[in-house]
Amino acid sequence: MIFGEKLKTERTKKGWTQEEFAEKLFVSRQSVSKWENGQNYPSIEMVIKISDMLGLTIDELLRSDEELTRQVIKESKQLAYPKLKFLMDVLFIAGVVLLLIKLIVLLLNKITPLEVALVGGTFLWNFGPLILMVGAGIGSGILKEKYKQD
Repeated sequence: MIFGEKLKTERTKKGWTQEEFAEKLFVSRQSVSKWENGQNYPSIEMVIKISDMLGLTIDELLRSDEELTRQVIKESKQLAYPKLKFLMDVLFIAGVVLLLIKLIVLLLNKITPLEVALVGGTFLWNFGPLILMVGAGIGSGILKEKYKQD
């Protein structure tokens, strides 16, 4: 039995219309209809809610439809390592900000009589942005490859 048929069978066993079921899931009736007709599939979060509402295990819902199983696996991989990805993005942006600050200070010192000093030493300002941006780029690449392997 495919997912849509299983969903419709279990929903009707509970005595719920598509409209009632949709309200309980906070989705439109059209979404439920598309799921039941096999035109679309719910997200993994929605599959979890559906399994709870129908009193079925996620395995019972997913194993009934190979295409849905593939989609859920693909979605879950996209959610892999979100904190590490965010950290790499923050490190890259920090490198860009440091580089921009350095360039602005150099420009100010060139075109104005001000002598603004960069606190922290020349190593930080000369190599800090480079280290942060390259490190974040390498880290993102590693995460990308790990995502492909998983």
